[in-house]
Amino acid sequence: MTNCSNNYGPYHFPEKLIPHMIIRGLANEQLPVYGDGGNIRDWLYVAGHAEALTLVLEHGGVGETYNIGARCEHTNLDVVTRIYDLLDKLSPGTADRRDLISFVADRRGHDLRYAMDPGKIERELGWRPRENFESGLAKTVRWFCDNRTWWQNILDRPARADRPRLTKARGYTERCAPISSR
Repeated sequence: MTNCSNNYGPYHFPEKLIPHMIIRGLANEQLPVYGDGGNIRDWLYVAGHAEALTLVLEHGGVGETYNIGARCEHTNLDVVTRIYDLLDKLSPGTADRRDLISFVADRRGHDLRYAMDPGKIERELGWRPRENFESGLAKTVRWFCDNRTWWQNILDRPARADRPRLTKARGYTERCAPISSR
C-alpha cells in the first residue's frame, strides 16, 4: 500500500492548482489563490510517483505501507509565482502575471499543510525522486503550453452538476516561446 503527496505533471486535470493556474495565466485571467496563499503542500512530479509505485510493487514488503513524498514543500503562493515567472518567459503577456493574483476566501476546513515522511521508502527501497521541483514545474508548464488541444477539450465539455465550470482559456496564444535557459 502507498500514500503520496500532491502530484503534478503532464495530463494533470485542469481544475487542480498547478494546471488551473497555468491555463488562467496563459489567458491573462485573474488568478484566484485561497486565503493568503500560505497553505503548504509537498509536490511530487508524477513520473517520480510512477517510479516509486513500480519499486513498491516489485520490491516492497507484503502488507507494508510506504509514504511517497518529495520533501519538497512550497506554499501555494510560491507555486503560483513560480508558474507565472515561467509563463512570462514562455508566453510573455502585456503585463507581469503576478499582478493578476487575487486572494479569495479559503475553503472551510481546508488543511493548512499536507506533509508526509517518506523515510521508510527511502531507507528500505532506496527511492528518492529524480526530478526536483524547479525542473518538474518547468516541464509541466511547457507541456501545458504545447498541449492546448488536450486541456481545451476538457474545458469545452459540458459542466457537471457536481463540478463548477472551469474557465475557457480566452486570449491564449497558440504557441509558447522556448525558455532561453535550455
